[in-house]
Order: sequence, then C-alpha cells, then structure tokens
Amino acid sequence: MDDEEARTRLLDAAEELFYAEGIQAVGMDRIRERSGVPLKRLYRLFPAKDALVAGYLERRDRRWLASLRDAATGAPDPVAAVFDWLAEWFAEPGFRGCAFLNAAGELGAGAPAVVQRHKAELRSLLAELAGSAELAEDLLILVEGATAVASLTPGPAPAHRARALAALATAAAGRAVRPAGAR
Repeated sequence: MDDEEARTRLLDAAEELFYAEGIQAVGMDRIRERSGVPLKRLYRLFPAKDALVAGYLERRDRRWLASLRDAATGAPDPVAAVFDWLAEWFAEPGFRGCAFLNAAGELGAGAPAVVQRHKAELRSLLAELAGSAELAEDLLILVEGATAVASLTPGPAPAHRARALAALATAAAGRAVRPAGAR
C-alpha cells in the first residue's frame, strides 16, 4: 500500500467513525484498526489526531460543497434546489447532522479552521445562488436550523419546512422560489 492509498483508507475510517460516534470518542487505535494502516504509517501521515480531524473535515468540506453546488447550479430554482438537496441528505441512513457543527461543539475553540471556512463558503455559495448577500444570511440560518432539527429527528421534513420559509424570504426579497413539489 502506498501513502496515497493509506491516506485514503485513514480518511475513510476517520470519516466513518468520527461522524457516527464523535471525534473525542474515537481514538487513533480505532482508526488504525478500521483502516488497516499500520500505526507507524498513520502517525507519519497524520502526526497528531488534530491533523487527522482537519484532514477528514477538509475532504468532507470539498465533497459536501461540490455536491450541493452541482445540485443547485443550473437548477430552474437554485434556492429551492438547496433545500431539496438537504431533504435527500437528511433522509440518508446514518445522517447525524453537520459534521462541522458537531466538530465545533465537541472541540470548541480547538476546532480546525476548516469549520469556520466551511460556513463562510456555504454563505458565499448561498449568496451566489440567491443573488443577494443579505438573503444568503437568512438562507444560511434556514439551512443550519433545518440541519440541527434533522439531526435530532432525521428525515426530510425539516428541509421541506425550511424550503417553504426560504420561499417566503425569497419572495420578500423580490425573487421567486417555487413551492415544494412544483417543478
């Protein structure tokens, strides 16, 4: 196994375990065991658990934002598409809320910088899709609130409710969002 394969296996194991069980609940031995990567190589690639946590969140950030961007960009109603994408995510098996907010909650001030950067990039994407930085602030609150509610009661309902509220906020801002179910 080369370093790239070892890195991928370590990040896969870290993502699976950290997201399902929490960062502080999972030790490096569990990551090593799940990944099949020898401990010496693990620590060569990620000298400390903090580096592995940052690597896991960096990779998740790129993948999550790219998926959301792909779903919304070019959609007839990009703002509504954000909430439709969230509804699908919330219904996935193993959904456990926002990995970035989970990390911030667990690690506090020790959370990696990618947590703040992820939220800033999400805000920027929402502004791009909505055509308004002010509306993006409202949409960010709806996205984060729906995600928090869904983490307690998984399923698409919080995204559908947030989509309806986004339609009101968007209409008030002078833009149109189609009601849920309309195509």
